[in-house]
Amino acid sequence: MQKYYLYVSWFVALAAMFGSLYFSEILKLPPCVLCWYQRILMYPLTLIIPIAILSDDKKVYRYVLPMSILGMVVAFYHYLLYIKIIPDTLAPCSTGVSCTTRLVEWFGFINIPLLSFIAFTLITLLMVIYSNNKNNE
Repeated sequence: MQKYYLYVSWFVALAAMFGSLYFSEILKLPPCVLCWYQRILMYPLTLIIPIAILSDDKKVYRYVLPMSILGMVVAFYHYLLYIKIIPDTLAPCSTGVSCTTRLVEWFGFINIPLLSFIAFTLITLLMVIYSNNKNNE
């Protein structure tokens, strides 16, 4: 049962990676600075997690949690910028695409920063559950 947490985490990371590539490479939507930071934190997880599965590394959460928690923070900050809770003057996107540009919005509230936050949160929760179950064995 323990490995299912890893497999689901890997699936979430893969879905997030392929989703971001779909937006940028197929739909031709340019990523903003914060999107790049989130990619930098998500893409390695698509390799780290399966390597841990194959090598039976029971301490994988030590590598994944720092990246997923930091990704959650960046994605949450991006989401707050996007929905205008944080003013644009505090956005790191001074050149290129604005971090608040509304490129994708489904049902009036589902957007790229929210999708990223959900993915990082799911991975974080799965890794916390995995680490707690490993510590209880």
